[in-house]
Amino acid sequence: MALGGNPVFANNKNFKDVPAGQRGYANGAATIGAQQTQLSAEQLQQMYSKPSATAQQTGRMSYDDVIMKTVGTLAMVLAGAALGWIFPILMLPGMIVGLVLGLVNSFKKQPSPALILCYAAFEGMFLGGISQFLEQAYPGIVVQAVLGTLSVFAVTLVLFRNAKVRATPKMTRFFIIALAGYALFSLINLGLMVFGGTSSPWGINSMHIPGTNIPFGLILGVFAIGLAAFSLIVDFTSIEKGVQNGLPAKYSWTAAFGLTVTLVWLYVEILRLLAILRGND
Repeated sequence: MALGGNPVFANNKNFKDVPAGQRGYANGAATIGAQQTQLSAEQLQQMYSKPSATAQQTGRMSYDDVIMKTVGTLAMVLAGAALGWIFPILMLPGMIVGLVLGLVNSFKKQPSPALILCYAAFEGMFLGGISQFLEQAYPGIVVQAVLGTLSVFAVTLVLFRNAKVRATPKMTRFFIIALAGYALFSLINLGLMVFGGTSSPWGINSMHIPGTNIPFGLILGVFAIGLAAFSLIVDFTSIEKGVQNGLPAKYSWTAAFGLTVTLVWLYVEILRLLAILRGND
């Protein structure tokens, strides 16, 4: 046996008797196979060199998607607000339908873009009507409320981006308790206003703290704005976790709905606080 040779091929007479042309064909086939293997390796390298698929391509939730859907819902709010401003009579149906759709969207397991946009439109009608009413009573109050809402949103976003504030489990529990308490107070105050329990335009909020000239609503208004600001932190945290965990893209609508609800709430609280302050002058 030749040194380093295959014992089977070396002792096989038939393999030795293969014509030179056929042996060349066999060698050529091996060369082609090697070239194919090399080409496959190059193709594989090209695949690795390509940029990673984006969140949209993989059908996952992304920050850009949340931003675009939030802009869309807020645009619907503005459209409804314009309608409510022109026809203030739409304020009451806008408030009722908006509240119902808000509850429906909150408890739905799967987000519905149509219901979310409908909520935004009717909520906008309510905002337009109440804004027009208060603007007539206190000129310039709407611009102040809008600027206040944008300022709180910007400050909250900056604090969140710089990791200054986070929705920790302890803070979230406190937020839920405080929010439930404020919601209960608001229902009681609304009941007193509807059934004539108080003659003040804002109910208990318009009353003064005993021994002072400070409206009770001033303290509650600042507290409510703080709750709304922390609600934005909760929204930002949920969006961040959703993107990091690769939630399906459809949940961008849920994030947009949450941000819209919080911004509407924040605007109403600032508008009411300014009205109480202006009415106390």
